[in-house]
Amino acid sequence: MKDVVKEIYAKVKLQEGPGIIEQMLIECYMNPGISTKELARRQMLPIPVAAAIKKELIRARILKQDRGVDCTSTGRRCIEQAGGYQDIDRSLYRRFMREGLELQELTQEREWHGWREIFNTRPQVNVQIDQSKCTPETSLRRAILALRNHAVIGKRILCVGDDDLVSVSLGFLLKQLFPGSSEAKAEIEVVDIDDRFLDYIRMIAERENLPITCRLVDLREPLPSDLCGQFDAFFTDPPYTLQGASLFLSRGISALRKEKGLPIFLSFAHKSPDFMLAMQREFVRMGLTVGSTLLHFNEYEGAEMIANRSQMMILKTTDHTAPEYTDSFTDALYTGEVKRTRRTYCCLQCTEIIRVGMDGEYQTIEALKNAGCPSCSNSTFKLMSKEEI
Repeated sequence: MKDVVKEIYAKVKLQEGPGIIEQMLIECYMNPGISTKELARRQMLPIPVAAAIKKELIRARILKQDRGVDCTSTGRRCIEQAGGYQDIDRSLYRRFMREGLELQELTQEREWHGWREIFNTRPQVNVQIDQSKCTPETSLRRAILALRNHAVIGKRILCVGDDDLVSVSLGFLLKQLFPGSSEAKAEIEVVDIDDRFLDYIRMIAERENLPITCRLVDLREPLPSDLCGQFDAFFTDPPYTLQGASLFLSRGISALRKEKGLPIFLSFAHKSPDFMLAMQREFVRMGLTVGSTLLHFNEYEGAEMIANRSQMMILKTTDHTAPEYTDSFTDALYTGEVKRTRRTYCCLQCTEIIRVGMDGEYQTIEALKNAGCPSCSNSTFKLMSKEEI
């Protein structure tokens, strides 16, 4: 299917990226007879653009127009064999794609037996590295969100840290969508610094036959080269510091394929307007756009510091996407580290030296970035030294 998508993309030159063409094909496969107007609405495209894509797909004998838009036999083979949709439970797929899905009712069904118990017996969190347990429903909501963004079936997905067991929820989601299938319908990889969670996920993956592999990785160091440029999407719920968000996003970006429109699922605490301004500057610096923000999307067990809730941001890559951090990371990372350190930064434009943290001119790096360098107003800085208080 990728070859067909590339061929059509070369002709249409969509600003949104080639993923839109793939999503249109899947919509036609799952909803035969869909109208061009509805196709455009679901992909948030102007109707003339959707019509131009449809026209090229008809010329390629992938789609046909007959009381709406449908796949040809060639198109169906392409989606099933190359796209990984063969033997999918269409009824369940449509159920997952509908808004208002009742997860409590869904997970009480017989086919989901054992899923909740996996979350009840996971390792205890380590608060020193900002771990917190999201609820089982939240983990599954994240997996379904990726499915709705066409980032699961036939994809390579990375979990940048996974104390929330999103990898397991993705695996169970695929098991339900493809009952009886022995083929892996996605590749899911987990990188984490906590061996306890990696061992637990490995055990579950082996027992439940889930397509998950795990690797011990310290994200303060660059990703191993064999993980770079390989993935179609990634999840991360980083430490709730500006440095944590920037570092985890940087490592995830390094793992993504070089293509615009790829989704990034970022969970993060609800923060002040000043903090969010600094974070959005980081997004711009890394060439990311914010596709949507879902407030109060994530629920956690016992995380009173963030009122047990956090937001989900769906970011998208562009032609300008690049990681901010590519080398080893030496700055304060976790919440406890940020609060008890005094750090010295150098302005990358005028070399002004500024102190941040305890007794510094600025309490946090986000405050410094929002204010800009006091000498030249530049907003990019390099860490020069860090002192424990």
